[in-house]
Formats: sequence, C-alpha cells, structure tokens
Amino acid sequence: MQRFTAFVLRRKALVMVLAAAAFLVGLGATPLAIQRLSEEYAHPGMPAFDANQQITRLYGNGGYQRPFTTVVTFPPGRPAGVRREELGRAFAAVAGVLPEARVVSYADTGDPALAGADGRTVLGLVFPGTYSDGSPPGGGLGEVPDESGRIVAAMTPHLPPGTAVRVTGLDALAPTVDAGGVNVPVKIGIGLLAALVVLLLVFRSALAFAPLLISVLAIFVSFVAILLLTFVMTVHDVALTTMPLLGLGIAVDYSLLVVARWREEQARGHRGDEAVLRAMAGAGRPVLFSGLAVGVGLVTMVVLPVPFLRSLGLAGMIIAAASVAVTLTVLPVLLSRAGHRLDRRSARGSGSGSASGSEVGSGSGSQAAGDARFRREAQAGRAWSAWADWMVRRRVLAVLVAGGLLAGLSVTATRIDLGLPESHDLRTSGPAHEGLVALRAAGLPSGVLTAFDVLVPGGDSGAVADRLRRVDGVAAVLTSGAPGWRAKGTAVLTVVPVAEAGGPQGEAVVTRVRQAVGDDGRVGGSAAQSMDFRAHAYGAFPWMLALIALVTYVMLARAFRSLLLPLKALAVNLLSLGAVLGAMVLLWQDGWGTSTLLDIRPTGSIGEFVPLTIFAFLYGLSMDYEVFILARMREEYDRTGSTSLAVVGGIGRTGRLVTSAALVLFVSFAALAMTPELDVKVFASGLALGIALDATLIRAVLVPAVVAMMGRWNWWLPGWAARLLRVR
Repeated sequence: MQRFTAFVLRRKALVMVLAAAAFLVGLGATPLAIQRLSEEYAHPGMPAFDANQQITRLYGNGGYQRPFTTVVTFPPGRPAGVRREELGRAFAAVAGVLPEARVVSYADTGDPALAGADGRTVLGLVFPGTYSDGSPPGGGLGEVPDESGRIVAAMTPHLPPGTAVRVTGLDALAPTVDAGGVNVPVKIGIGLLAALVVLLLVFRSALAFAPLLISVLAIFVSFVAILLLTFVMTVHDVALTTMPLLGLGIAVDYSLLVVARWREEQARGHRGDEAVLRAMAGAGRPVLFSGLAVGVGLVTMVVLPVPFLRSLGLAGMIIAAASVAVTLTVLPVLLSRAGHRLDRRSARGSGSGSASGSEVGSGSGSQAAGDARFRREAQAGRAWSAWADWMVRRRVLAVLVAGGLLAGLSVTATRIDLGLPESHDLRTSGPAHEGLVALRAAGLPSGVLTAFDVLVPGGDSGAVADRLRRVDGVAAVLTSGAPGWRAKGTAVLTVVPVAEAGGPQGEAVVTRVRQAVGDDGRVGGSAAQSMDFRAHAYGAFPWMLALIALVTYVMLARAFRSLLLPLKALAVNLLSLGAVLGAMVLLWQDGWGTSTLLDIRPTGSIGEFVPLTIFAFLYGLSMDYEVFILARMREEYDRTGSTSLAVVGGIGRTGRLVTSAALVLFVSFAALAMTPELDVKVFASGLALGIALDATLIRAVLVPAVVAMMGRWNWWLPGWAARLLRVR
C-alpha cells in the first residue's frame, strides 16, 4: 500500500486533473444514465411472471393484479336468485366506468360458490385494466389506486333500494401509503446534511468537507459506469435512489478512517507526504479489504436471475469500487496538498497559534512531539477506551447478555413470512373491512380475495375448467363466453380458492392447480409469482452463502493473519443479520411499534425480496466495520503482544469513527425509508435498524468481549497456514 501511495503522490497534478475530468464527465453522464434506467420489475424465466405478462398483454387486465371483490347484499325478502337481471345491469355499469376491466359475477355464472348461505349475498370480481389515474394493471400491495368508490357509485343506481354494495380485496384492505413521499434529491440532501454535521463534530474544522468531496466524486464516477452498463443490459431505477445514499455512507466511512489516521500520524510528528504515506499504510489496507467485503456480499444479488435485484447489486458493487478507488488515489493527494490548510480551525481551537512544533524522526512514535493542534489525536479516545476496558473485565457477562439478545432475535427470524398478506392482518375498520365482514357472515370463502387466472392456449378450456373444479381446495372456476374471456386463440379461467393464497393452505392449492393444469395451460396470479420468486431467489441461497463465507474467510485470514478471528467475524456477522431479520419480524410482521413509528399498519408479512437485499447490503457494510476494528486490534497486538491491550486500543482508536460512520449511513437509510413505496420502506428501515444494531450491540459490546475471551487464540496462525495464505 505504501508503494502504491508513493506512486500516487509522485503524480499529484495528474491525479487532480483526472479527478476533475472524472467529476465533469460524471456530471454530464448522470442525467443521461437516469433517462436510460428501467422502471419495470421484470422476472423473466419465472413461469408465473411469464404467464401474468401474457395475460396482461392479451386481455389488458388480470395476471398479477389482485381483483376487487364486490359484495352485494339485497334487502330482506329479496333473494339474490331472482335479482340476477338487475345484478347483471349493475356489473355492466362497472364495465362502463372501467372499460378495460374484466368483470365476472353471480349474475353471469350462477355459480353457487359466489352466493352466500343467507340467499341475499352474492359476489362479483373486478380485474381493472387501466386504473382511473391512467396507471396499468398490477403493482405492489396498497400501491394501486382504490377503485372501490367508482364501483359502488356505478352499481348502486341499478339495484333495489336498501341493497348494500361493499367492495373489498387485498388492495382495498392494505395500508395506503402517502403518495407524496420524499423525492430522491431531498433524500440525498438529508444524507449530505447528516454527514456534514457528523464530520464537523468529529474533525471540528473544514477538514470535514474532505470526506464529502470524496463521496460526491465517487457517486459521479459511479454514474459513468451505470451509463455504460445501460448500453449492454437493463439497469433498474432502484440504482438511482440506493447508489447515492450507499455511496455517501461508504465513501464517508473510508475517508473518515484515512483522515483520522492522517491526523494521528500528524500527532506523532510526521508531516507532508510522510504523514500521508504512514496513514495509508495503516488505513489503506482496511479500506481495500472493506471494499472487497462489500462487493462479496453484493454478489448475492448480482448472480440472481432477477433483473431489478441484479441492478441493485451491481449499483452497490460499482459505488463500493468507486469509493475505494477515489479514497486510495484522490484523498492522499488532497491531504498532502491541502490537509493543513483545511485543519486550521482545529489549530485555533486548541489554543495554539503555532504553525509547527518540534519535529521528531520519522521512525519515532513519541506522542509528545508535533503540533499542539494534533495532540488530541495522539491518544485513543478516553471514553471508548474506558468502555472497552469495562467490556474486557466483564466479557462473560457482555457475551451472555448481548449474545442472548441477538440469539433470541435470530430465533424470531425463523417465523418470517414472505408470502402475500392475508386479510386478517390488514385493515380492521373502514368500508373494505365491512365488505370482508359481510363476505364472511354470508359463509363465503375469503379465498376469493386472491382469485387467480389460468391461461389456456387453444384447446378445450371447458375440459381444463372441469378438471380444476375437482382440485381439492378450489371453490370455483369462473369462465365466460364473452369476448373479454377469449383472445387470439386463448381463453382465461379465474380460479377461486377456498383459502387465501397468502397462507400455507392457499399456496398448496396453487401448487395442486399447477399440477392439474400440466401442459394445458399457464397459471398466473400474484401468489404464484411470489412462490416462483422465492424458489428462484432462495433455492440456491445456502450454497451461495457458503461460497461467500469461504471467500470472505480467506480474505479476512489474510488481512488479520489468523485462522480463528475470521471465523469469529463470520459468526458474529451472521448472528447480526439474523437479529436484524428477527427485529423486522417484530416490527413489520407482528407490528410492534410500526403504527407508532411510521403511521403504517403492519401487513403480517414481509416482502419476499427484503431479507435477500438486507443480507446483501448489511453483510458487506457490517463486515466493513469489522475490518476497521479488527485490523486496528491486530496492529495493537503486534505492537504490545497483549490481547487485552489490543482490544482497548482497537476500540479506543476506532469506536468514535465506526459510530460516526454508522450514524451517517443510519440517517441516509432512514431518509430512504420515507419513500412512498411500502416495500422500500420495509427494506430501508431494515437497513437503518441493522446499521444501528451492528454499530452498537455488535461492534461496541459483542466483538470486544468475544475477542477478549478468545485471548491468544485470536492470533493463531500455524506456519503451514501462513505459507498457504502467503502472509508472514
């Protein structure tokens, strides 16, 4: 690392010219890249996704879209069976206000599965085409327009006085997210402001702007890479929001570590390029290994056959690589040329107007030497050193308390539900809930809320329908000879399950329907698509996790020169991730505080992509902090030969930096959690929670306590392993 830094410092002018050029090119490339990003959440190759796409293309409705369920209750003494003509006119009026909708009801089919036991309640299903706001069919739960009011208004004039028309459905029952939200520039602005405040508190001088400058440059360089990628592949617009916020956090992390180490070398009496070289020798390798760790974690998403997740992973890898590159090249030159000038305020604040102090030899470690402005940096943080000492002396208690809490949360994570929400987990008041109550009171199956389509290409759709009616768990199979049910040699059938498709029984029905259809049709619906996504994304995940852990282990073994310390790091990292997912179950699935904190009712399940993305991001980011802390502990151990002193010195030197860096990322992801999309709220809040948990309970309590307990075993590296790893 010193040789590389010396190479960079010999070419200061060239580095600054290239940095300025990269900034200008990135500034011009950013709007072009944004215009070329895709907004489509495609899952090509997944059977249900392909079926849903074909259904939507042929019929303009249905497919992934969940139906609006209309519950019509006639007045007493007016049985529904003799009111079918009026009922038919009412549902025809719905087709008038939603011209591209596909509507099916008891009036069309006379199917007893759509009539209640009271004889007065009947059902109809409305699959919207284009919504009233012009948006196409489909969309996340609670993120599509609620057409309930238009349906009720269209039907009521055609029905007898006293008839109750209620509309329910998963989308009508789902929590509505504020469509205003916070736009991307505001989110980035919040992150920048948070970073500036934290950095000013840390450095107390204009030097706080150096990490921000590095992060901005890294973000613009990343957009150049994103623009180039759009010419060879589809890049989803999730990169637009995630990459700047992630880049802000990562680049500030790396810059914070290097600048703090540079100030430390200044405190030891080193000046100019010598201080930069020594700072990069101590901090450069952790930055490089941290960038590799982030990239390894994000490989999880890059190799998955899900385009928007691949885009998210690639964007993360690009910003991590750009952050490392800019930190290792531009920041050393910036510190060499302008470090002292940027840090002048610190000199005035220290009470010393001296521009220089007594110098010592470059090999001296004397803390008394050097400018008065840097004396504070010569010592490890007192508060963090005292805390680490307390952890060392009470390491068993700390491991039991912190480990027990994390283990309990990890066990909670085993209850995670990635399927569709069920109606009992959604709204408990309002018109949609009243419709659900009326539906249940009439003895009708709530599975109608998750009715799904089967596309029959040619052949005899009647034979397929008869076969599906005999499937266990199917309440009805709806079809019609109307034009809206046949297109280009195909027919569409709507399957009504008894149980809602979001639960285990409902998913079992989907599986049996697929088996019964065989090669004679294609099964669509949101539940089937969710099942396919989980099978594709999580099926090979254990093997992928094993490979990522192996690669990370080898990297960390080389970085720490130990065989056991990387195992500890991996175990703590996985425990941290399990605890975050457990906390997400409590927060979003069970609803502990969700309404109070975010004014959103929990849905009883978590988006199927959330655990995977949280793992991919937090694995690298938490390993980031692990590398910072353990690399410094390794350095302190090499200097003192004492594990206890290594723990106290390592935490004393890095505790403030890790906490400050985590605070920047926490605020950035908290800002992202203010987005209007519910799934993104869940994802971003999980990342913010994970960062907070990792920087406090994991790195401040569990890591120092476990390292202290392991003693000299932390540094065990037999000769054969050293030769294999090619380290001393």
